[in-house]
Amino acid sequence: MTWQTAVETTVTGLGYELVDCERSAGGLLRVTIDKLPEAAAAGELITVEDCEKVTRQLQYVLEVEAFEYARLEVSSPGLDRPLKTAAHYARFVGEEVEITLRQPFQGRKKYSGVLHAGPDGAGGWRLVFDDGQAEQALDFTLDEVRDAKLVPVISFKGRGGDRAPDRKPGQRGVIKPKKPAKKANAKKTQGDAEAAAPGQDKVDGGLDQ
Repeated sequence: MTWQTAVETTVTGLGYELVDCERSAGGLLRVTIDKLPEAAAAGELITVEDCEKVTRQLQYVLEVEAFEYARLEVSSPGLDRPLKTAAHYARFVGEEVEITLRQPFQGRKKYSGVLHAGPDGAGGWRLVFDDGQAEQALDFTLDEVRDAKLVPVISFKGRGGDRAPDRKPGQRGVIKPKKPAKKANAKKTQGDAEAAAPGQDKVDGGLDQ
């Protein structure tokens, strides 16, 4: 059993999806988990308790299997979730993604657009994007991609699929709320509370060995 197999077996055995796992030269073992697709589609999110649960079990399994590491970190994928496998791509067809190619195409490596299944049905993928002049399509295979991730969609109503106020159909990205109209002779008192900036929707439950 390899350490990758040990991690995947442990994570899936606990009822989570293994999004990614990597081991750095310094001995850091970084594991990214998510809810299973059905649960994630229902709005369930990874919590600190989920990360701690997986961390404890991984520490035990890795010790039993005698896999060495300096530090273990377990976290959620965040809004810019990485896409690593064909199953990940299939799950997020119709979503906006950003890909970085291994080799430049037409002078660039990074492309951002809506993900589609390839037209040939042979396992390829298509990215549809607007270059400012017309809609373009880029066909590619997973072997040609160095990195891929979801483009974050932030709603000021929170997570749950609702569009933010004034969001047009198909529009993505951050939508800034309208500023309230100024009232004549309005004064700001010392006790007025300032609006808090929205925090990053990411949970890190990593524990040191």
